[in-house]
Amino acid sequence: MKNLVTGGAGFIGSHIVDKLVEMGNEVIVIDNLEQQVHTKKPGYLNSEAQYLFADIRDESVLAKAIEGVEVIFHEAAAVGVGQSMYQIKKYVDVNTMATAKLLDILVNNEHEVKKLIVASSMSVYGEGAYECEDCGIVYPALREENQLRRKEWEMKCPNCGKVVMPIPTSEDKPLHPTSIYAITKRDQEEMCLTIGKAYGIPTVALRYFNVYGLRQSLNNPYTGVCAIFSSRIKNDNPPLIFEDGLQTRDFVSVHDVVQANILAMEKSNANYEIFNVGTENAVSILKVAEILIKLYNNDLKPKVMNKYRTGDIRHCFADISRIKNKLGFKPKFSLEEGIKELVEWGEKEEAVDKFEEAHEELFKRGLVEK
Repeated sequence: MKNLVTGGAGFIGSHIVDKLVEMGNEVIVIDNLEQQVHTKKPGYLNSEAQYLFADIRDESVLAKAIEGVEVIFHEAAAVGVGQSMYQIKKYVDVNTMATAKLLDILVNNEHEVKKLIVASSMSVYGEGAYECEDCGIVYPALREENQLRRKEWEMKCPNCGKVVMPIPTSEDKPLHPTSIYAITKRDQEEMCLTIGKAYGIPTVALRYFNVYGLRQSLNNPYTGVCAIFSSRIKNDNPPLIFEDGLQTRDFVSVHDVVQANILAMEKSNANYEIFNVGTENAVSILKVAEILIKLYNNDLKPKVMNKYRTGDIRHCFADISRIKNKLGFKPKFSLEEGIKELVEWGEKEEAVDKFEEAHEELFKRGLVEK
């Protein structure tokens, strides 16, 4: 079987490439080696895959790459919530418009594509799901700025105003993206599923939660928090944490994300479905920082800033009952195992800490609390 992996030289894409090659598949990759992510050509590129180092927005490259392909894994995207709020044109162009070009080719050119798997994101939800002791399950919008200024971090019921408890977020939750990045991820999944259904191309959208693992760029200040904290610690700088550090996310190993992609490829009952890819475990940002510091054998202390960022959510972790029941997905890596692997890899990698530079940019634009 011939597969195309867009963004296949990147963090998640490269692991998917490795698995497909291991399974005996022919694999072609499109990747532009974005400088913010790759300071040099990665040494982990799979020698048995074919690479087109080109921009996903180049329609001629896309058309050529699709020839003879049966399954497309669409991983290519500009990544970064904060940066997307001031590089709006770039994020819409790379994420939304490049996906439109891919779909346009599938609709108007002859091809052999039998399945399209698109990488979406938990960011499409905005805030996660909550339960109020009086009102039941509720879906609050972002916290008002007045509440954040008072340092009242926890979510409140939109009906009665009481503090609510976070619960696992299912695929049925209404979508309330709170950044340009999140909007473009919603665009990607909705466009792919709409065209897939209309033209009979089985399509699957995978909503990744907070993915971490080896090969995640330690030089990109807009990547996942595990990599950002790793870069800080390696440069002997304390991890900087917004709010009180008790906000929670669902951290899923890149190896489990690969598992989800392969199941989506192999299982016909995945067709035209949306699946959360996470662990169902809520972990605080402060805990992640503490685990990383310990594993790097450093005596730093996380710096909890008690300041907020515009658009940040409080809690969001996955309900994975749908992907477990339909596809047989089961997370295999605990957070401790996964972070240990990340640190063992990270100790050998160059890490340029650009967090404060990125933070200053957000500060100048009024996107973080003064």
